[in-house]
Amino acid sequence: MNRDAIFEKIQEVLDDALGVDEDEVTPDASLTADLGAESIDFLDIVFRLEKTFDFKISQGELFPENLTENPDWVADGNLTDAGLAMLKERMTHVDFTAIEAGDRNISKIGDLITVNSLVNFVEIKLAG
Repeated sequence: MNRDAIFEKIQEVLDDALGVDEDEVTPDASLTADLGAESIDFLDIVFRLEKTFDFKISQGELFPENLTENPDWVADGNLTDAGLAMLKERMTHVDFTAIEAGDRNISKIGDLITVNSLVNFVEIKLAG
């Protein structure tokens, strides 16, 4: 399956899961900031991706979980160097450029999950 076909299927998944119009689902759209996804929506998105692409997604594989519970990863509400390194290792589908260069507030992490990062994730899963 090529990247364009994956993108189209992800548009459908997000349309169904979030009730957004497909034209809102652009490659750079953030799931939280632009498409209004909340934490409960991520479970639905994971389920729909598994069903659509016929693969399993392990807990924490697509979206970070329990990040704030580890003081080595988060200090004073900000991602530490160790936390950033861990996320980059676990979430190779996400572009961390924005957070590396500036604001590391933990609340900004959700904004990094974009439609493009979902396409990257699916490509990696299908290739594996």
